This record gives sequence, C-alpha cells and structure tokens, in this order.
Amino acid sequence: MKIKRILSVLLTAALALLSFAACQSGDSSKPDESSQSEVETTAAKTDLYGMENYENSEVFDIMEVNPGGGYDEFCTTYKFTYLSDGLKINGYMSIPISVEKTGKPGKCVMYNHGGNRDYGKLKNNTTAIVSSICDRIVVASQYRGCGGSEGRDQFGGDDLNDVIKLIDLCEKHFSFIDMDDFCVVGASRGGVMTYPAARKDNRIKRIIALSAVSDLFESYESRDDMKKVLKETIGYTPDEKPEEYKKRSAAYWAEEIKVPVLMFHAKLDKQVSYIQAQNLCAKLKKTTDCTLITYEDDSHSDVKTQDVKTVRNWLNQPAKK
Repeated sequence: MKIKRILSVLLTAALALLSFAACQSGDSSKPDESSQSEVETTAAKTDLYGMENYENSEVFDIMEVNPGGGYDEFCTTYKFTYLSDGLKINGYMSIPISVEKTGKPGKCVMYNHGGNRDYGKLKNNTTAIVSSICDRIVVASQYRGCGGSEGRDQFGGDDLNDVIKLIDLCEKHFSFIDMDDFCVVGASRGGVMTYPAARKDNRIKRIIALSAVSDLFESYESRDDMKKVLKETIGYTPDEKPEEYKKRSAAYWAEEIKVPVLMFHAKLDKQVSYIQAQNLCAKLKKTTDCTLITYEDDSHSDVKTQDVKTVRNWLNQPAKK
C-alpha cells in the first residue's frame, strides 16, 4: 500500500538533530446524515487548518514549503514569521495530513534545534522529519540570530523568550493545536532551550531529550571549540558569570523539572558528553519519571529506526496530572 511505502521511507530516516474518510455521497437536493457530516467535517478542516486564516500582526509571511524526500506525502509543512520581543523570528510547522483530515485539533510537539547562530538552523524538512517520528503536529523556532531571524543568539538567554512566545501562539492563536499533553523535544543545544522552558512554563507536559545539553560548565571544559562559542553567545566565561551558565544548566536545578523525560544519548557522543545525560537522569529520577535510552556508537541527536515505536508509545501514554 502507498501509505506503507511512505512510512517505510520515513521510518528509515535517521534524526540528525532529531518519526513520530471515507467519503459518502447523498442526494444533492437533500443530503442524508452521513453526507451532511462530511460537509461539516470538510468545512471544519478548511476553517481550522486553513493557514491563511492565521495571518495577523504577530504571525505573518505564512507560506507552504516542500520538505522533499517524500515527506510532503505524510505532512503539510509551512514556514512563517512571528514577533518575539519586537523581533521578527522565523519558524516552521508540519501538520500530518491524517490529522488535517479529522477537522479537529491535533496534539503538538515543539522541536528545539541544536547548534548556534546559523549552524544547526532549521531546514525545510526538519519539522517534517520530527512529525513523521512523533506522528504529531510539530512546530519549531529558528530563535533570534539564526536562520534569518532578527536579533542575537544568546544560547539560552533572552532567546528563550522566542520559545515561550511560540508556546503562547500554539495555545492562543493556532486554534488547530490541542495543548493537552504538549511535548517539547530538545536536541543538543536544544536542551538549553527546553529544560529552562519547562522549569518556568507548566504548559509543557513532557520532554524528549536528544543528546541534550544539561550542564554548560561541563560543555565548556570538555570541548575547546565550545569555549569560544559560549563566550561569544553568552558573553562571559563560567568564571566571569557562573550564574549565567547555571540558569542554562538543568543539572543544577533538576528537582524543578516535574514532567516525564525520555532521553536518547550515545556513549561515544563527541559533541555532548554522555556523562551529562547520566548525571541528569539520576537526579531527575528523584522527582519525576526519566528513561535513558543509550546507544553504543558516536551518533548525535539521533533516534534509531527501532526506537520510533518507543517514542510514539511513550507519547501516547496518559500524561500524569
């Protein structure tokens, strides 16, 4: 079947940052109950998922893009711009076609990408890949100073506002998003955007961490190349302003994370040390559910094909209140 072929293509794609009606006709002069239901569902879909309806002074330049790789057969992907602290921030959204067809709000995952400045920026297919893994609507921010967004990358400073603002829009503006069980995926540097967001925003109900940074002191000491990146983006070294590193590092306030966390991390990861995941997971288990899935290779921000089902099952478990 076509859909099986599509899913086969999608599920074999590695996550390099981050897979998750029948029509009845009736008498046109007097629609029967089933055809009337179809009309109502179609109308709801057109109104609810018609992205042109969501243009306003805060969300604009909405345009459909082709993610390529066959992902357009699984989901519809859009690029858009929104305002955060008066800055124009670019973002992406992918909506599974199966969700669109329901004409009802769908569950959502926010994806926080890795990298710094334009390194690691979102591409046309990024949210589509994550959507195919999670089988949910996926929304993502480029953050300020990245991917054409205005402002300066602060590696988890004021740019955290770009993430919170996008959650605001998901809740109050994009009416096709069901905020129940809202999940955030943080990949690599995305951990610096995800854990602090969950610390201050109780709308986040779950976290998926992909090789996620949770201790910037360790990152600074273990990688010489990160010393320059962190000094330039944060503005200080850990010795100069330890509080700036601490507020970005979940390892120092893990007890404030109260939501379930699913981690994926490779033992030989050269970009974010495995020890960060080990240490944070041990601390999180004291206050919440935390599962660490370990890979024996040096992959980074990866979900293996065999774990796609694990991700979907975990997302579909009832959320703890």
